[in-house]
Amino acid sequence: MPKMKSCRGAAKRFTVLKSGVIKRKKAYHSHILTSKTTKQKRGLRQGAYISPEDAAQIRRLLPYG
Repeated sequence: MPKMKSCRGAAKRFTVLKSGVIKRKKAYHSHILTSKTTKQKRGLRQGAYISPEDAAQIRRLLPYG
């Protein structure tokens, strides 16, 4: 049986940690940063985790994650 292909878009956006939790980057930190406060931008720097409800869908896109 051939290897399964992972969704390349998802592979660039999500990281599966050793504990099995999926890490993601926060949105709204790419452009129009002048209108956002420093506090808001600082909060967007930190990564976040995918909720368990959405994790199953992401795992399907990353079979070897």
